[in-house]
Amino acid sequence: MCESCGCGERTLRIEVAEGLLSTNERLARENRAWFERLGVRVVNLVGSPGAGKTSLIEATVKALNDLRVAVIEGDPETRRDAERLSRLGIPVAAVTTGGVCHLDARMVHRAFHALEDLRPEILFIENVGNLLCPADFSLGEDLTVVVLSVTEGEDKPEKYPQAFRRARALVLTKVDLLPYVDFDTEKVAELARRINPALKVFPLSVKTGEGLSPWLDFLRSLL
Repeated sequence: MCESCGCGERTLRIEVAEGLLSTNERLARENRAWFERLGVRVVNLVGSPGAGKTSLIEATVKALNDLRVAVIEGDPETRRDAERLSRLGIPVAAVTTGGVCHLDARMVHRAFHALEDLRPEILFIENVGNLLCPADFSLGEDLTVVVLSVTEGEDKPEKYPQAFRRARALVLTKVDLLPYVDFDTEKVAELARRINPALKVFPLSVKTGEGLSPWLDFLRSLL
């Protein structure tokens, strides 16, 4: 029966996936020890394409100009976001995943070799744009931050609970568009905190600067 229905193949896939995650966890712990030795605080940004992750990094780095900040930029196929950040003078290590839907600990380890000598105080990791795969792979970060724009809809916490469960902060971006979209920030914060009661929520706009100060204070508290 199993030969015809394929359930044996599914079992094999599960076992392989569990093995990959176990290996990744070990490498993530090694990354964490490496970052701690250097005194680097690491922030892993996850969010859908267009959520505003790159723009958030740009605004944050400009505001934290008294700190040494570096970025690992993950993208499936191009280096466009990395080049965009580099033009601002931000040290960036680009990771092109070749279509893989997330960064993993090995990719981050290899990328950080290009930034290690700079001894950044804060390292931002911009993960590949989606809310599913990145939630399963630790990178050695101090905290994961979910970035969600007000144009994406209010149901993301319920659809992607694992991302919100492992995050310590939720940044709601593009709040300058609230007059033009159907999005209730308090409702989304409530849904997210049902999954993760300790979640800190930061509604902000990098375009107007509204709400940026509490986010910056939160990052400084890491140091």
